[in-house]
Order: sequence, then C-alpha cells, then structure tokens
Amino acid sequence: MQQAVKPVIAGSFSALAWQDNALQLLDQRLLPAREVYVECTDAAQVATAIGDMQVRGAPAIGIAGAYGIALQARVIATSVDWAASLAESFELLEAACPTAINLSWALKMMRDRLARFPSDSDVPARLLEAARSIHQSDHEANLTMGKLGMQLIRKHHKTPQNLLTHCNTGALATGGYGTALGVVRAAHEAGLVDTLFIDETRPWLQGSRLTAWEMERAGINACVHVDAAAGHLMKTREITWVIVGADRIAANGDVINKIGTYALSILAMHHGLRFMVVAPSSSIDMALESGDDVEVEERCAAELFTLGDQSIDAGISAFNPVFDVTPADLIDVIVTEKGIVERPDTKKLADLMSHRHLH
Repeated sequence: MQQAVKPVIAGSFSALAWQDNALQLLDQRLLPAREVYVECTDAAQVATAIGDMQVRGAPAIGIAGAYGIALQARVIATSVDWAASLAESFELLEAACPTAINLSWALKMMRDRLARFPSDSDVPARLLEAARSIHQSDHEANLTMGKLGMQLIRKHHKTPQNLLTHCNTGALATGGYGTALGVVRAAHEAGLVDTLFIDETRPWLQGSRLTAWEMERAGINACVHVDAAAGHLMKTREITWVIVGADRIAANGDVINKIGTYALSILAMHHGLRFMVVAPSSSIDMALESGDDVEVEERCAAELFTLGDQSIDAGISAFNPVFDVTPADLIDVIVTEKGIVERPDTKKLADLMSHRHLH
C-alpha cells in the first residue's frame, strides 16, 4: 500500500476515487492535520483500510468493498471460475466491518452482477463498471435525501435554526455530499441553518476532526462541543433537530449507529426536539427483526487510554463499544432516497422497501 500526499481543491474533495487503475482513499485518521491519500491495488489492502478506519462511514465502506472486488479481479486477470477465484476476497471484505450493512449489500450487488456476466465477457472491466455504478448511485441518493430532509426542516421551521449532529455523515463517509450532513448542506443552501452543533464523538473524534473540517470547507457556521454537553445545549440553545446517520436499520425501525446516538435520542425526547435519521435504503436490513439481535462490536481499550502520544492508562479495564441501538419509538423520521418514514415501525419500513411508501 503506497502513500502520497495529493492536493485537495479548496472547498471540495473526494473520500475515495478510482484513479490510475487503483482505489485512492483519503486517510481519515490523519485529518484535519494532513490530507494523505492511500492507494489500494487489491482486496486485502481495501479490507485493511476498512479495519484500520482509513476509510469509514457505512456507505463509503460499502463503495470501497465494491472497488476491492474490482481490484482483485484485475489482479487475477483471467479465470475459468470467477466466483471461486473471488470467494476468498468476498469473505475477507465482508469480515472487515460486519455491522455496516452497506458493505454486505454492496458485496451482494457485486456477486449478483458477477453471476449474470456472459462467460466470454471481460469480467474485470465489468466489475469495475459495477463498482462505479454503486458509487454514483450513492452520490445521487445523497442528493435526494438532502432535499427530502431539508423539506422536512422547512416544513416545521421556516427560519434559520440550530441543529445538532453526531459523528461524521458527510462526503467523507459516503460517495459524496453526505447523508445527515447532506441534509444540513441542503438546509444551509435553503437559508435554514443558523448554527450546526457538532458532538466531538469520542474516542475517534469524527465530529471535531472530520465533520468540523467538512463544515469549514462548506462555509457552514458550526460549533464543536464535548459529547457530554449535548443535553445542556438542547436546554439552552433552542436546537430544533438532531440529525444523525445510521450504520444499519432493523426491519422494525431500530437504528444501529455510532455510540452516543441512543443517548442523544433520549435527550432529544426530553427536550422536545425532533430526531431525524438519514440513511440510504441499502442501510435497511429487512432480515434483522430488531436492534436487539445485533451483536455490537467493541474496539480495543487503547483508544480510550490514549490522548495523542500520551497514555492515560491507569491499569483498569475499559468498555469501548463502537455502536449503540436507538429504539424506533425514539425516532421521529427516517429519511432515505426512496422516501421518508415518520414514526417508523415494521409495516412502514416494509412499505418503503416495496416502494409503496413514497413522499
């Protein structure tokens, strides 16, 4: 895996891009101090980049996984049984981030495409085309979600208002524009945003490092706060909406997202704020009955016991879950590119996924 510093055009950037027959990933661990792109040329390198959080955000992880299969096909070049030749790469990528349902969705899309290719086709080229299609579709879905979410905000409040978000759900986490931050961008363009309050999002600080970086580039007025200040802000700053993304949504509307989301939903309910989840339909797992069925991943204790290069390990154990589950009854609305679902439940999500519930 090679690294090279590349210039990023002021105000715009790409978290991942196909260039020079390789996948270029903006290493998000190094932002905002350094803008370094990592070059991946096979599936194993993409899996490592996902596991190390060089690329993050459920939609972006799914897109990277799709490109990982295309890369591996180029490495193999020719095969009499492509499904068998790529089987190990599919498994390796799927295991890189099991909670992000977008990854398994994207890999399923690649498997399905592979199974339909004529035997005499250029499989590496066709798989690259399929990965590019997944990438482009995600970007288009983000634009649609941004518009739908903005319309909801304008429906309830027509003047500039204060919003609050958690983690990073922008162009860094997706194929471009963003999910929850895509709604913020669209609301800003419509003159509906006074200030976006950003949870720092411990322990990886995706809010203070990444979302703040994106908002500064976009010219959106924003303010970072420690996670523990969210309740105080809701009480004192007239916030109207909490807007978050999702790594996975269960069939009943429960939302699996970055740790801290559940606490925000309870605080929002107590303070009378509306709670919006923004995610592509690929994040909805109709095979998952409820969030109670999810095994929440945990990461190493070192993430909690390190501040920069300084260790603060006092020699005790640590609990470091990556995600939590927000029950559907704490969510006012789920926004997808297929439409919106207010007060989500099993029937409403089933209708959405069968195209019967469109706004």
